Amino acid sequence: MFAIFSYVMPTLTQQAGMSEALGPLVLVIFGLGSIAGNLIGGRMADKNLMRAIPRILIWCGVVQGLFYFAANNVWTGLLFVGLVGTSMALAPSLQTRLMDVAEDAQTMAASLNHAAFNGANALGAWLAGLAISAGCSWSSTGLVGAGLALCGLVIFAAGRWLEKRTYGAVTQRA
Repeated sequence: MFAIFSYVMPTLTQQAGMSEALGPLVLVIFGLGSIAGNLIGGRMADKNLMRAIPRILIWCGVVQGLFYFAANNVWTGLLFVGLVGTSMALAPSLQTRLMDVAEDAQTMAASLNHAAFNGANALGAWLAGLAISAGCSWSSTGLVGAGLALCGLVIFAAGRWLEKRTYGAVTQRA
């Protein structure tokens, strides 16, 4: 998400031709998307946490990948800024999952979650900056974000596989 958000103003002004005067509107739209994402993500986590995480990651990948195309037009670019904001749907699910597995170290897990979140923000912005510096379009930040969402999905799937493998081995021994 921060691969896109870090460069959203130059993407919309230089690539889509948006007036800089609409900058505050961009922030409002992103904020509304973030609020919607948190609300929807929380409900998804409550309904089925382990299904919510991969579904939200797929959503993030699709929306961020489509931002690459949407950012050529001011109005579709603004729409997708809001949709990219919905990527915040992942936050409640990840926080809940961490609290579930942290046992007696929930405070430590919560602080590490925030540290990881900030590290991911920096990584996304840095990788998107590398793409732009390499001569890719401003909207290529969407492809970077989609790639990072896919990486998150792979990491989640690998973690689930290891968890099931370990849990299965413990159950078989008992």
